[in-house]
Amino acid sequence: VRVQNKKLYLAAFAAVLGPLSFGFVLGYSSPVIPELRKIDDPKLRLDGSQASWFGSVVTLGAAAGGILGGYIVDKVGRKLSLMLCSVPYVFGYIVIISAQNVWMLYFGRLSTGLATGITSLVAPVYISEVSHPKVRGMLGSCVQLMVVTGILGAYVAGITLKWRWLAVLCSFPPCIMLLFMSFMPETPRFLLNQSKRSEAIAALCFLRGPHADHAWECGQIEASVQEEGLNLSEFKNPSIYRPLLIGVALMFFQQATGINAVMFYAETIFEDANFKDSRMASVVVGSIQVCFTALAAIIIDKTGRKVLLYVSGVIMALSTALFGLYFKIILPDGNNSSNPDVWFTLNSASPGAESSISWLAVVSLGLFVAGFALGWGPVPWLVISEIFPLKAKGISSGACVLTNWIMAFLITKEFNDFIGFLTSYGTFWLFSAFCCLSVIFTAFYVPETKGQTLEQIETYFRRP
Repeated sequence: VRVQNKKLYLAAFAAVLGPLSFGFVLGYSSPVIPELRKIDDPKLRLDGSQASWFGSVVTLGAAAGGILGGYIVDKVGRKLSLMLCSVPYVFGYIVIISAQNVWMLYFGRLSTGLATGITSLVAPVYISEVSHPKVRGMLGSCVQLMVVTGILGAYVAGITLKWRWLAVLCSFPPCIMLLFMSFMPETPRFLLNQSKRSEAIAALCFLRGPHADHAWECGQIEASVQEEGLNLSEFKNPSIYRPLLIGVALMFFQQATGINAVMFYAETIFEDANFKDSRMASVVVGSIQVCFTALAAIIIDKTGRKVLLYVSGVIMALSTALFGLYFKIILPDGNNSSNPDVWFTLNSASPGAESSISWLAVVSLGLFVAGFALGWGPVPWLVISEIFPLKAKGISSGACVLTNWIMAFLITKEFNDFIGFLTSYGTFWLFSAFCCLSVIFTAFYVPETKGQTLEQIETYFRRP
């Protein structure tokens, strides 16, 4: 039966070129913002406020993409939705490459953000529906692995390429995805939902190989496929609202752990720890993310989803608590709330205090990134692709993606206000508290989906 997986891996690879594209979008701003803040052209030069919008406008586009993706994934199917994503990706980069002013830069970022939102919803759904239960965890985790690989790729390329050429490079992955996906099948579950049984059998033949029992698997899927549409009144049904609440909470906690805030701090922390080249520091952080996300993908089908969420939550709770301690030690009390600007706060630290314990900040940062990559990075995306019943998949996944990107926008945009209101150490201790809550939530509410078919997971939620 090993032979049957080869074409399945090919289909999964074609789909994860979407998340790779989305990683390049997220990573693009990090090397480009410093360059655009120093550029000679006054029409393109970014000030502090414009730089934060250039970074965060992607999340607004992605939130809109989550809503749009939830609609089109059920209307035109998983395969065509992924192929259509390549259009706003490439269009957005063309606008950035030809930008004459800041507004064109914003518009290009918004367009690539829209594509990112659709991709972040559709790619996990496609992969979970084509995968065999034994490898679904590994293939599903490859979504996040390709996102962090894309981020790292943008960081590395940004060291040598100017911002326009970097945009040219970033437009390649979506074009390759469009080419590859055109040769891949639609998911059997979607085809059966459209009453296309012969096409579903052909898709299963491609994905499982000629020797698998396609008729049996088709029958299993058909037993759980309900063709009628979804009415709002059905959200009173526990089999629909329970997985939706779990999915939304997972997305909330993923962002509330403070991952975007910590990444926002990364370059400043490395500079204070005497790492003069902060771009190389970003590459180090990106490399840690890739390594630990790859580790999660390898072990997730053996350990299960919940174990990784526990380990990840505990590591992040400890590292954000250490971060808080670092700021409590180096910052004199008077400066902790007087100015919300991160750079001002760090520059007003007690003389010599930060250099003597700067190792604490670097260790905390590495530990946090590793912890996030091991569990709370990949697992929520995997679980939301598994737990929704077929008829509610589009609208429920859309709600989860919308939650994730709105939270990402709020944390990225309002981070300085948090520091002004709660102080630096208070903000990180708040993130630590959310990490602890995420572990408690996992223990009581998140089901273990390791090794189960999507039909068995659906049956689990139907129980009283």
